[in-house]
Amino acid sequence: MPSFRLSALALALILSPAYAEQATPAKPASEITRERNQAWLQRLPFSDRADFDNARRGLIEPFGGVVENAEGQPVWNRMAYNFLDGNDAPASVNPSLWRIAQLNNISGLFEVRERVYQVRGMDLSNMTIIEGDSGLILIDPLISTETARAGLELYYKHRPRKPVLAVIYSHSHVDHFGGVRGVIDEADVKAGKVQVIAPGGFYEHAVSENVLAGPAMMRRAQYMYGSLLPRDERGQVDAGLGKGTPSNATVTLIAPNVLIAEALETRNIDGVEIEFQLTPGTEAPAEMNMYFPQFKTLCMAENATHTQHNVLTLRGALVRDSKVWAHYLDDALVRYGDKAEVLFAQHHWPTWGGNEIRDYLADQRDMYAFLDSQTLRLINQGLTPTEIAARLQSLPPRLASKWYSRDYYGSLSHNVRAVYQRYMGFYDGNPANLDPLPPEDAGQRYVAAMGGADAVLQNARQAFGAGDYRWAAQLLNHLVFAEPDNAAARELQADTLEQLGYQSENATWRNVYLSGALELRQGVAEARARNGAPDMIRALTPSMFFDYLAVRIDAMKAADEDLLINWRFSDLDEDYALTLRNGVLTQRKGARHAQADVDLSMTKALLDRIALKETGFLKEATIGGIEFESGRLKLLKLLGGLDEANPQFNLVTP
Repeated sequence: MPSFRLSALALALILSPAYAEQATPAKPASEITRERNQAWLQRLPFSDRADFDNARRGLIEPFGGVVENAEGQPVWNRMAYNFLDGNDAPASVNPSLWRIAQLNNISGLFEVRERVYQVRGMDLSNMTIIEGDSGLILIDPLISTETARAGLELYYKHRPRKPVLAVIYSHSHVDHFGGVRGVIDEADVKAGKVQVIAPGGFYEHAVSENVLAGPAMMRRAQYMYGSLLPRDERGQVDAGLGKGTPSNATVTLIAPNVLIAEALETRNIDGVEIEFQLTPGTEAPAEMNMYFPQFKTLCMAENATHTQHNVLTLRGALVRDSKVWAHYLDDALVRYGDKAEVLFAQHHWPTWGGNEIRDYLADQRDMYAFLDSQTLRLINQGLTPTEIAARLQSLPPRLASKWYSRDYYGSLSHNVRAVYQRYMGFYDGNPANLDPLPPEDAGQRYVAAMGGADAVLQNARQAFGAGDYRWAAQLLNHLVFAEPDNAAARELQADTLEQLGYQSENATWRNVYLSGALELRQGVAEARARNGAPDMIRALTPSMFFDYLAVRIDAMKAADEDLLINWRFSDLDEDYALTLRNGVLTQRKGARHAQADVDLSMTKALLDRIALKETGFLKEATIGGIEFESGRLKLLKLLGGLDEANPQFNLVTP
């Protein structure tokens, strides 16, 4: 029976930082890196401290401790980031990135305005608490039950212990719903005592995102969030949107019982009027902004944060539509710009004042519109993705000077390439790039053409010494893939990636570079088997389960094995007709084959237990938990031959 690997972010959370604790010591910044980082101090208005005032505004109690899980393991350790407090940027961190890392380090319970509170800095996202007439409305209960529970208890230390009457999921990413069981009981939801409110399409997207490509996304998320790096000035300092993701965390999900379906929909929850504005296809496929008229307060979910966001995340996902994103930002500006006195989002700190809010929304709109229009302009001049990224070195000057437009999470460089991908796909139009050699084959040929490994190393050392790190990385990548056991090449490539990381303004780029350097020196960490998201597994529909089976079948090995399968879920009263033909598994819901090779019946609840490894498919097929009319051995043979995903595949070596 196949095991499941869900949400890349959800599963990156549960990795222990133990690997980082034994990390090979990082090297210092080179003199060239030191000089380049120092130059940033003249490029941006570092004397502007308004964001620090806003990030501290309304602070009731800071949080500087450790959150543990039921086994006593640390889930969130704010103290690990104490090295950031009160210090100037070291040579190993871009000063602009150091600035946002310090801002994201301002954590605790905050009053946004009367009856509106936020818990910030207790994992990647914020939890917002709205005081109703008799209870609480929570927006986005963080990533894990442990941090969400700790955040709510921090609030209760200072405010009346009213019951939670509603939880609102602003959108379908796990850092905005994973802690829900830490703040409410599902029995109260089923009894109608608690509302769980979400945008239409939330549940499908929350469960399905990253399922089919989950193992690959999980692996890349380790690099993106720096989950295996030490927390220090030569390691992970931030994640751009927040400090980082918890480890050893429990990720949960309770299905919404109220869906917002209309483009604009107003509801009164415990005396609080909320206007919901659906924004599908923006930062998430299912997302919504919220306006609170009686508080003159606007929640922008994750559509407007204090950074340029991702059009395509480095961990992988479907490409987002920056044009649609800009449209909904403009719509929010028109609807609420003259009304709102406070704007908050589910990352970073709020914005106060009508003029500031209008400028902020307009600038964020212009930023995403720029990405779309200017990439298309250069596409139509015949430029390739790499050429466009080289041409568009900066946003327009006035926009580039705004701190909330900087490249802390997304970046101009990779976002314009994502826009290209959305419109044009992987192929840049040059026939030489239509069918390139794979990295190992190309590497061997490049090394031979350059005169062998010693010549490549010599050229790379010259490039490194001159501070031409991007070129050194490209040269050494060919050599490492041609000769993965070449210790000198691996070490110099690690040194090169390290300096690129130290110079990066973008938190995720830094984490990717430094993670690559770490693994070149230390090897790939072993995967830890821990099921951190059972609610996500139980939420899989049978169709999603069969889709996951399909991507585990080696089509060439199964090309001659035709099977017709009738699969019934007795507790759902649902039938599925599966066809294995030409090595491809397809499905039809609500259908049955007239004559099937395999005919079985089971409960969806049993399938969940098998997926959670609480029992086994073979065991249940033997003891009768799964009832076969025919084809028992044929199905067991099919399931036994499925490919196993590699959760820790190589990235910087073959």
